Amino acid sequence: MSCLFCKIVEKKIPSKIVYEDERVLAFEDINPQAPIHILVIPKKHISTSLEIKSDDNELVGYMVQVANNIAKEKNIAERGFRLVMNCNRESGQTVFHIHLHLFGGRIMHWPPG
Repeated sequence: MSCLFCKIVEKKIPSKIVYEDERVLAFEDINPQAPIHILVIPKKHISTSLEIKSDDNELVGYMVQVANNIAKEKNIAERGFRLVMNCNRESGQTVFHIHLHLFGGRIMHWPPG
């Protein structure tokens, strides 16, 4: 498989890991769009949100919990942060392995893009 994020999970590509357990991995984005920009990915390969099955609902909810915990650890939870999951090319998805972007450390604008 040529999935970039699967290679990161397998430790074939280095990353700045901020959290890891048996289900998810969280690491710093290599092209940050905010002072804090962390990606939370499942270790299970799921290409897009359209491929999330009912069996994956708990995993996706767990990804949000992990992102919330990281926001607290990074001291941005009370100030505010943004979670984003893109789906397919027009949304900006460039790596086809679902992931949450955790953005924080600055004022976010609306609409986002």
